[in-house]
This record gives sequence, structure tokens and C-alpha cells, in this order.
Amino acid sequence: MHRVMTGLKAFDRAAIRSQYRPRIIDTTISDALSVFGGVNITGCKWCGKTWTGVFHSASSAYIGDKAGRSVAEMSPETALSGDEPRLIDEWQDVPDLWDVARYNMDVRNRKGMYIFTGSSSPPLRSTSHSGTGRFATVKMRPMSLFESGDSTGSASLSDMIAGKQIKTAKSDMDYPAAIRLMCRGGWPSSMEMRDEDAVKIPMHYENRLIESDISHLDGIKRSPDVMRHLLRSLARNNATAAKVPVLADDMYESTGSVSEQTVRSYLNVLERMFVIEEQPPWYPSLRSRARMRVTPKRHFVDPSLAAAVMNAGPDALIADPNTSGFLFESLCYRDLCAYVAPLNGRVCHYRDNSGLEVDNIIEAGGRWGAIEVKLGHNEVDKAASSLTRLKRKMEGEVPEPAFLAVVTATGGLAYVRDDGISVVPIDCLGP
Repeated sequence: MHRVMTGLKAFDRAAIRSQYRPRIIDTTISDALSVFGGVNITGCKWCGKTWTGVFHSASSAYIGDKAGRSVAEMSPETALSGDEPRLIDEWQDVPDLWDVARYNMDVRNRKGMYIFTGSSSPPLRSTSHSGTGRFATVKMRPMSLFESGDSTGSASLSDMIAGKQIKTAKSDMDYPAAIRLMCRGGWPSSMEMRDEDAVKIPMHYENRLIESDISHLDGIKRSPDVMRHLLRSLARNNATAAKVPVLADDMYESTGSVSEQTVRSYLNVLERMFVIEEQPPWYPSLRSRARMRVTPKRHFVDPSLAAAVMNAGPDALIADPNTSGFLFESLCYRDLCAYVAPLNGRVCHYRDNSGLEVDNIIEAGGRWGAIEVKLGHNEVDKAASSLTRLKRKMEGEVPEPAFLAVVTATGGLAYVRDDGISVVPIDCLGP
């Protein structure tokens, strides 16, 4: 039995390989290990970084507990020594490991030496070198529906960006099922749980984040109450371009006066811990005639966190389609980011001063496509109208879109409309 030793535990590699759910980034990690000296896997807590790191490594050191951290602080070289690729889990707790690993890569000049995983960004200036040219950084998110087995993947995003037409396929998704998936989230540890147990995972995540993690990040004491009310404001404004003054005003009734500087500093903490992320605006061209709105949208890294923060279970969300619609948009953003990552693409949003908004612009390989997200099939025509309007507005500025699509939670079929716009239920979408 082959085991990988850590500071406090041993991992049974055979057991992990038999239980491991393949992740979309697996190929990206394998490719990066053949090109770079190391791979840095970033992402929020509990999204599966450790298991993925163990799956790709030959030995490991766990820095996230007191024993492993003490060894690494006294002797970084000891923590880094072992069969390669060597996994260093939660390395940000001892930032010196980064510089020592970088030095080893320079001296030994080997590929695939290290896999670092981290659930927060280290303090600024805590490392002397960015790692450019030595480390490839791969971002990991909670599991997409394709990874969790809740989507067939019959409508491939990579095929659509290549200009291929989707095939008609049956969907088993309905409104209550979509709500259940939003509340469960993409946490690997909840995949085999009953729904009523799975929803406790994001609730525990929220409590631990507020009571412990926000100060453990860098040793700075922060107010749990301020963070709790900021999270609630973010949840109420999830998948929107709400600016900092809006968040501060929204928090006023609960916390009293809170400065915009304080809100920004707490937002920075959440971003460094990969709890929230910004969806950037799309700039179609440098000479665009459209006056763009440049505020990014904010999403929780998983819709289940927003639901947990609002204390909104499946029954409450089923009765509130407006809130559910914003959570569904975050679920789609999470999955689209995972699906476009192997193409080195990105997911933006479009909004201009004419009032035209499109939820997702996919860019990859010099091509682009647009996706509107609608919870119900009854809104497909409205979404298609926005997509057609965007296509016309972009004529002469950028190449024709590779595809236009509407992603829904209901509908029964994935198909192509007479106007060429694809309608894709979320449980048919895949990489």
C-alpha cells in the first residue's frame, strides 16, 4: 500500500484514486507539470484542492496544522524534500516555502517538482519573487454540474466556441431540481449526502469564515459582525454590479455607519480567500462606439454560500424566483468558468449605456460567444432578443460571434432555434 505522508496524517493513494472524481483542471495540471517546475493550485477552502494535489503528487507535506507549520518554519527544505511532484498543502501559512522552492527549481532545473495548494493569497510582499516562469497558477472552484455528474455535457462549450452546432438532447432538469443544486453547491464532501445534510456544508463554511478564517488570514483582528452584514449585503446583491457605496448603504441599518474604506478592506479579505470573485466587463474593441459600463459583477464562488448567508433553503427559494434567478446566474458563471479554463478563456459580462445587458461573454482562442441566463424557459424569447441586439451592435467592430445561447434551468430539450440561437438546459452544458 503506497502512502503519502503529511504532518499529521497519511493518505492512501490507492483509496484516493478509487474515490477521486475527475476534475476538469486535471489535464491542465498534468500539462503544466511537464512544462513548469511547479504548479500552484488556488481556490476556496473545501473545493477539492488537497485531493487533486494528492492525486497528481508522489509525496506531500501538510502545512495547515501546527505540527506541519512548525517543521516548515524551522526547515523549509525538509518540508520540500520528498518524491516529486511534492505536494505542499496550504503553503501560504509559511510563505518562505515559495522562495525556497523557486530557488530549488532554478538550481536543479527540473520540471514537475512541486504542487502548491492554497486557499488564500499570502500577505503582500511576503514572497520575494512572483514565481513567473517557475510556477503555473491554476484556479480551482467548487465542482461544476458536469464534474458532479449532474450534467450530461452533451452541449459542449468548446464545441460551441469552435462554431459547431449543438445536437438536440433531452434534459431532466426542472425548477425544484435546479434550486436543490444551488443550495447543495459544488462541495466535493457533499456529493454523497442527502440534500438536507448537504445544505449544512455551506452554512458551516459561513460560520467558520466569520468566526475564525477572517482573522487567521493575516493575524489582523476583524469584526465578525461587520463581515456577517457585508456577506448578507453581497448575497442580496449577488450577480450584480453593485458598487461599494451601495453595499455600505445596504449595511447601514444593521451596523450603523460603516466607511467605504472598511467595506473595501473586508471585500479584499473575501477576494483573497476566494469566497467572492469579480466578473469583469467586456470591452469589444478599443474603438468601440458603445459607451461601456465598467463596473464588474460580484459572485459568490458557489451559489450555496449566498443561499446560506441569506438562510434561504430550497422551499424559500422555490417561492422566490427573483432571488433564485440571481443565484442561478452565479451557478452558471461558476460552471462556465470551469468549462472555459482548458481553453485559456475567460467569462465577462456586457453592459452599455443604452440599457443592453448580456450575462456572459465567453472569450477563447480569438473567438467569442454570448450567453444569456434565464431560470425559466418562458423567458427564452426575451433573452434571444438581447443576444440578437448585441450581435447587431457589434457588426463592424468585432468578428461574428461563434455562438449565441440561452442557458436555462427548465425546458426539457437542448436545441437550436430557427434564428440560430442555442437553448441549453444547464444539465446539458459541459466542457
